[in-house]
Amino acid sequence: MKNELANKVLASLAVGVLCSSVAVCQAAGAENDDIVDVVVTAERMPSKVMSTPADVTVITAEQIEANHYSDVAEALEHITGVVVNNGDSNGDQEVVINGDQRVVVLIDGQRLNNDQGSMGRASASLGMIPSVKNIERIEVVKGAGSALYGSDGIGGVVNIITKKGSKHETTLDINTGSYGSHNYELTNQGSDHDWSWFITAGMQKRGNYKYKADGDDSATREHSDYHKTSFSLRVDKKLTDNSSLRLNYNHRQQDMAGISWGTIFHQKHNYNYGSITYNFKENQPVQGFLRYFANYKSTDYMGDYNTHMHGIDYQNGWQLDKNNKLVAGAEWHRSTSTNAAKNYVDKNITTTALFVQDTMKLSDKWSFVPGLRMDHHSMFGTHWSPKVAFNYQASSKTRAYASWGRVFKAPTTDDLFYEDAWMHCDPNLKPETGHVETIGFTHEFSEKAVFDMSFFWSKLSNAIHWVPDAMYNYYAQNISEEKKHGINLTLSGKLSSQWSYEAGYSYIKSEAYASVYGNNRPYYEPNGYRLGLHYRYDRWKANLEARMGSGLDKQNYGCNNFAIWNFNTTYAATKNVDVYFRVNNLTNQVYTWYAGYPLQGRSFYLGAKVSF
Repeated sequence: MKNELANKVLASLAVGVLCSSVAVCQAAGAENDDIVDVVVTAERMPSKVMSTPADVTVITAEQIEANHYSDVAEALEHITGVVVNNGDSNGDQEVVINGDQRVVVLIDGQRLNNDQGSMGRASASLGMIPSVKNIERIEVVKGAGSALYGSDGIGGVVNIITKKGSKHETTLDINTGSYGSHNYELTNQGSDHDWSWFITAGMQKRGNYKYKADGDDSATREHSDYHKTSFSLRVDKKLTDNSSLRLNYNHRQQDMAGISWGTIFHQKHNYNYGSITYNFKENQPVQGFLRYFANYKSTDYMGDYNTHMHGIDYQNGWQLDKNNKLVAGAEWHRSTSTNAAKNYVDKNITTTALFVQDTMKLSDKWSFVPGLRMDHHSMFGTHWSPKVAFNYQASSKTRAYASWGRVFKAPTTDDLFYEDAWMHCDPNLKPETGHVETIGFTHEFSEKAVFDMSFFWSKLSNAIHWVPDAMYNYYAQNISEEKKHGINLTLSGKLSSQWSYEAGYSYIKSEAYASVYGNNRPYYEPNGYRLGLHYRYDRWKANLEARMGSGLDKQNYGCNNFAIWNFNTTYAATKNVDVYFRVNNLTNQVYTWYAGYPLQGRSFYLGAKVSF
């Protein structure tokens, strides 16, 4: 196994060098100018990237705008080691990090994961997020996050940080394209004395969604059209120099209709979530807050599926001395889940948690971060999740880090109560527990080449899988253990004032899936590749991005490998008007998602953004 991983490392290093050389000769690209030096998600406080003992990737607002990403899923799937599984008719978008669906998804620190879950291990859908127009940045932390963020923090954490209103501005973004698509999005932001606001509203319409499926246009392929509406609101009120109030509200409704596996369907999804947060110690090294939040998710499809969650989150922090920062907090969450089509109604779960983490600077180069979390689950009792991490910053351009953390995830209500003629739950399931380790290295050779490398391992006991028998009846089971290991490599940089690039490779091996599903790998790319080339000059911006995979099981994916290329370009016609054009799946490649839903065929979009 060690030899296998070593061979992968050597091969991927060669690929990275080759890709970066090829990128110089190609045309196109996306903006990569905004360098983020400080992140908040990894330690629940502002910390410099080079002194943070974690594998952290940041997507900025400038990158989202330059690439005209239509949603968060499009932005995330270009990160090395990240896959987004787009669901079939249910519209779910599940993020997978380091081959694991157990990922915490946050908006401004507010948890979107719910206790209902699905037959997989994901418990949050990116489809809940109404807009990308109000996003300041997305921080992705790979590796164990259970000590700070609790259940689901096994693959990693995605924190979507929204914009605070500043200048008075209104923007209108309109585009139209393939499949009868029409998209409209309006934003307004501003400030007045101690008040500020940022508002978005949008509508999307699309006709029958055609797929590139090797000429197979039969009823076993999914056909649907949809109508989406969305709204988001953030209002901030400054109270003192060190405190403020923030109100967040987000809504998204999606209506879909079509044919799936020969059956006519019509379904509606409704997402509403919001919070009110009192922030204090805002100008101090460690900030604090008190938040009340409420989430609601419902689906009307052959019965009602819905979950309500509300809770209170508290965090405080202290600078104990110049080399010691402490953060601590408490959480109380209560959820109610109903899956009427699967014979359970109003199943309640309450979780209470306490956490503490100490960031200690041992010397100019060494830092040590221990942490501990206690979760009390109303059905499964108390569990402890300790964590330790080290960071060695050899210079301003080089760092190495290592972390180890215990993880815990309770069965979802679907795992415990989902029952019909084909799906069989198990009310006696045990929680999933285990540990995750990460070792990483970053070195900036020059502005033209920054290299990141991380290795990860995870081991879960009592991992939960829905296992099929010979007649395709599925049973929820605790398997003995689930193991994963792999590597992420990224090379990025600026070749000149006009050109920038990134090239990435990830290798993931999951032994549990091999034992349960044979050679099937339904949730990730065993070998994943990411390429990007970005151009910016005068009024023009252009981006060419690729995501590729190999080693896939053909039975599940319809192919052993794939390469999806996307291109977009923007022309600033005036100071306030941008005109853009984008092509998705440029080569019209087939790529079938697990369960037989292929990728869309080549699609074109033409749009304009006007600010006034």
